[in-house]
Amino acid sequence: MIKMRKLLWLVIGAIAIIASSCEDFLDVSEYFDDTLKYDSVFTTRLNLERYLWGAAGQLPDESAIFGNDVLPGETGTDEIFTLMTEDLFHGKALTLGLVSSSNLRGMNAWDPCYKVIRKANTILNRIDECQDITPLQRAELIGYTHFMRGYAYYMILMSYGPAVILGDDVMDTNRDADYYERGRATYDETVDYICNELETAAKYIPNDVPILNFGRPTKGAAYAIIARVRLHAASPAFNGGAAARRYFGSWTRSTDGELYVSQTYDEHKWALAAAACKRVIDMNRYQLHTVERVSTSVGDATDVTAPLPETVSNLDFPYGAGDIDPYKSYANMFNGTTYPIQNKELIWGKTSGSIQAFTQQSFPIFMNGFNGMCLPQKVIDEYRMEDGKTIEEARNAGEYSETGVSRTLRYFSGYRVLRGTNNMYVNREMRFYCCVGYNGCYWPATSCSNQNFRQQTIYYYNGGNAGRDKAIQEPRNQCITGYVLKKYIHPEDNWYNGDGSTRTSKTFPIIRYAEILLSYAEAVNHLTSTHTVTMESGETYTLSRSGNLQEAVFGFNQVRFRAGQPALTDEQAASESEFDAQIRHERFIEFMCEGRRFWDVRRWGILEEVESEPITGMNIESDASNYYVRTIINHSDYRNRTVDRKMVLLPLERNEVRKSRSLDQNPGW
Repeated sequence: MIKMRKLLWLVIGAIAIIASSCEDFLDVSEYFDDTLKYDSVFTTRLNLERYLWGAAGQLPDESAIFGNDVLPGETGTDEIFTLMTEDLFHGKALTLGLVSSSNLRGMNAWDPCYKVIRKANTILNRIDECQDITPLQRAELIGYTHFMRGYAYYMILMSYGPAVILGDDVMDTNRDADYYERGRATYDETVDYICNELETAAKYIPNDVPILNFGRPTKGAAYAIIARVRLHAASPAFNGGAAARRYFGSWTRSTDGELYVSQTYDEHKWALAAAACKRVIDMNRYQLHTVERVSTSVGDATDVTAPLPETVSNLDFPYGAGDIDPYKSYANMFNGTTYPIQNKELIWGKTSGSIQAFTQQSFPIFMNGFNGMCLPQKVIDEYRMEDGKTIEEARNAGEYSETGVSRTLRYFSGYRVLRGTNNMYVNREMRFYCCVGYNGCYWPATSCSNQNFRQQTIYYYNGGNAGRDKAIQEPRNQCITGYVLKKYIHPEDNWYNGDGSTRTSKTFPIIRYAEILLSYAEAVNHLTSTHTVTMESGETYTLSRSGNLQEAVFGFNQVRFRAGQPALTDEQAASESEFDAQIRHERFIEFMCEGRRFWDVRRWGILEEVESEPITGMNIESDASNYYVRTIINHSDYRNRTVDRKMVLLPLERNEVRKSRSLDQNPGW
């Protein structure tokens, strides 16, 4: 059975590799030669398709969230602190204040996105020249082209804010300077344009794609990105109020004095976001990924699912967690266990060589890793206890301590919490064990050929097998906080033999159903009156907090149950502020190191607040006796960190602004 499973994985993995190299919407390794004359592009459908997918392959890779990141990655958030250089980890350059309009440190999505937009416009202007194409094929290609164009503008919006909207224009390259005088649209105009593009795309692209075309977007992907964009537009930084005033209150368009970001709060934007999420939910195509619970009488003892605490409903999912394994349900989505075609939570994703490669940054140094993807203590503290208590609530109840060690060996779902584990890492929620590598954590690496580098217990204190004294030759290879990210690491993964080692294929979720459920809850929670929204696709939704709260809570609780956590209480659901706090916590933990946190803290208007908090970890300079002491990081990479409100958006490149007198720079840059 094990051999058959591995054979199936190799077959599907090979298919995924073929798909990603030839058909993946975001990762085309050999794209259509730009030097080929346009007349040749449009002579045949095959050439046209190659040109389309080649253009899509030039978009920034949204899965490159750790290094080589064109979009600001994880190292630009409060989720990851690394000593690795900003030449590779571009997000870190932003936190160190090294990004400027003259040097974006590799995070320039503006140029490639506009190149893709120009190619999309070329296709839409000339597709009728293609003769060997059926009406159905033509409609589908038009749909994908609109998706590609809308997605390119979406990337511009997220990084830079308001875009220069070109419509269907294919701008000439040899005109006078006045021809290129194009100003930026407002933020809301850009949002509407993106949503209109994706609505158009959804009319023509299919609901499903064959396995060989994994990575191509679907109708659901178009609807889900609309929901994400609408939620951002409704959020405090872009929807009036104190945050919008602080970031953008005086930012006006030089040509007409129009505010780029509206300073008037509009609750209807929350209704638009809620409706967009509701439409995805009503498709009934997606559900949270779950793995069946294994009882004590079935299977190997290490596969037994941990018992549920009394605080968690024992009803079957989605009304409780009685029939699922919370650890495997979450972990298997990211570590390569679950094949993409089996994951009904995946609205849109891609096979990611970037994620797979950067798992080496988390591996211990003596296992040929770099100790680099370090989690701050604030991330560790955000994870709750197994019964849903915060660590402060558990501390007050005498159930949480940062001294002493566990005297028992605990097995569940193939994971093991070893004897001698510090008490602060005992009885934590399942997502903690899926994602966090802590001092005394067990690393299986079962595919490693050398028995001295598999099934290891890792220690980050000074003198431990992954301690700072082991990084003498390369000081940046010390685990500076005492924690590393394990979210994308499979029990078989190892780096001992370098490129010859075994790592499972990784799938990056560009957007998954859990995000839709939490976004719907957030949008509904902020409604104070009743709104009617008619979508371009024809659905009409009447939305209010009182009328939709129960459904929003039900979706929110599904995310909690899948993680083995208790449901929201009636008191928490009744309070807008308390429900909002619970949603923000859930987004922090549920999407930890998936690229969402960078954008969330900006749209919520809390960038300066969260990024100003001290970065702490364990005392890695000490031996085992004094290791478990909360310690502020003592390194220049922390001391030189900078926080500025202008960092809510990246700057436009200076040379780009100089090309047009109408192209206004982002505030503060």
